[in-house]
Amino acid sequence: MIDEEKQFELLRKIQKKPGTSQRELAKDLGFSLGKLNYCVKELQKKGLIKLKNFKKQSNKLNYLQYVLTPKGISERTQLTINFMKRKMHEYEELKKELEKNK
Repeated sequence: MIDEEKQFELLRKIQKKPGTSQRELAKDLGFSLGKLNYCVKELQKKGLIKLKNFKKQSNKLNYLQYVLTPKGISERTQLTINFMKRKMHEYEELKKELEKNK
């Protein structure tokens, strides 16, 4: 099972650069290629991303592109909200701790 933070980061990277290779995504996220492949498959099973094949006209090479589905966009939005709530909570806790130590 892929944790929420990793899922958020992967969905964010895919949305920003859908044509990024698995190797580039793995490097950017600090994942092994195997871990990234596992995560991509999990997101596909959940219906959050899909792979889109297209051919480059000049030399007929196939390329894969990751695309967020409408469900993936919705999930990414919810993950963003959850992430921001966690960070705001952490900020408030740190603020309280600093005020206690004064």
